[in-house]
Parts: sequence; C-alpha cells; structure tokens
Amino acid sequence: MSPKQASRAAGGGASRTAGALTPGRIAMTAVAVLALALVFENTHEVKIRPLVPEVAPPLYGALLATALLGAGRGSRFAVRGRK
Repeated sequence: MSPKQASRAAGGGASRTAGALTPGRIAMTAVAVLALALVFENTHEVKIRPLVPEVAPPLYGALLATALLGAGRGSRFAVRGRK
C-alpha cells in the first residue's frame, strides 16, 4: 500500500470535492450569474438596422448575437495566432 492510499484509508485523505471550489471556478460562476441577470433584466425590444431591413429583436437576443459574433471572431484569431 502506498503512503497516499494508507492516509486515505486512515481517514486523513482529502475529500473528492475539496478541489471543486477553486478561485477560477468561483469567478466564472459569478460571471455566469451576472450574465444571466443581465439577460433576464433586458427583455424589451430594440430596433436594429444591420444593413437595409429594420428588425426588432428583444435586447437579450441582440446581446447574445453580439456575444456569439465576438466569440467566433476571437476564436478565429486565437487559432490563426497559433499557426
């Protein structure tokens, strides 16, 4: 039996969830909660005129579309930078 297994067997080992609450995970959870609050608070319609037609999506739809476009462009630049 290795020393790690011996200490766990004796009850001195760390639990499985001990590393679950890292600072990075806490920060990402906070960002996700704030993003959801932003989405649920901004449900009124806005007028957007991309090129010619005028569309009136809810504000959360416009924010989501902008975020997806930004994420797509960011990932493309990140992939191009590695080559």
